[in-house]
Amino acid sequence: MGTIIKRPDIKGDIVHVANDRYGNILVIDDRKHRILSFDSVFEQSKILRRAPHVPVHEYSRAMLLPIAFARPDHITVLGLGAGVVAHGIHRLLPDSQVHVVELRQKVFETARDWFSFPQHERLHVTVADAWHTLETLPGASTAMIVTDLYSADRMSPLQAQRRFIKACARALKPDGWLVLNYHRMPEPDGNLLRELKRQFPCLLTFKSKTNNWVIYGCNRAFDPWQIPDSVLKGLEEQLPVGWPALMKKIRVL
Repeated sequence: MGTIIKRPDIKGDIVHVANDRYGNILVIDDRKHRILSFDSVFEQSKILRRAPHVPVHEYSRAMLLPIAFARPDHITVLGLGAGVVAHGIHRLLPDSQVHVVELRQKVFETARDWFSFPQHERLHVTVADAWHTLETLPGASTAMIVTDLYSADRMSPLQAQRRFIKACARALKPDGWLVLNYHRMPEPDGNLLRELKRQFPCLLTFKSKTNNWVIYGCNRAFDPWQIPDSVLKGLEEQLPVGWPALMKKIRVL
């Protein structure tokens, strides 16, 4: 029996289809972009075809913002998608090690074969469960954790659990950063936000045009508006995603 694909709600041509026990993996091209979708309804990742290292979705760009705040030597990325965030980090931090954890082997293969995900000794991909990997990370072993765990139609419930936040805090170095992509803002009086505040004295937020909320946490007082314009200009030359405009949307939580 062949793979069943719903009629795409995303404009463009389906140029590649893969399938595993979790469902379909579609690559869709329009005139300017290449899109990864797991169900033909939602865009999981999107790149410019002429510049595959440039993420298109605003929330993906926003997930890179802590690189303006710190120069981490080791970054852990949970959830690969098409690899746009990990690719951007790899490009921005040429002396850093990037470890990506992706549940699905075929998602990794699609990122590599269709989205120009780089193959490099500084960029290591582990095909494994994110929670198991996070649990087994040594304490204070990574300087940044970037987590973007989504299935075809929803965010992984793991990202909204207190044990997940605690495990991230344990694995981070004392001056490390946690970056979370949420489909909505946590409840103001809920357990998740209380745990975030308990683990990270400094919390910043970014609301994207698609209503994703990116939350940034660190263990030290930090003023993001003290970043010199020269730093943002230098980052823009490396990866043109509109750094100054993104910075203006950051708020203290």
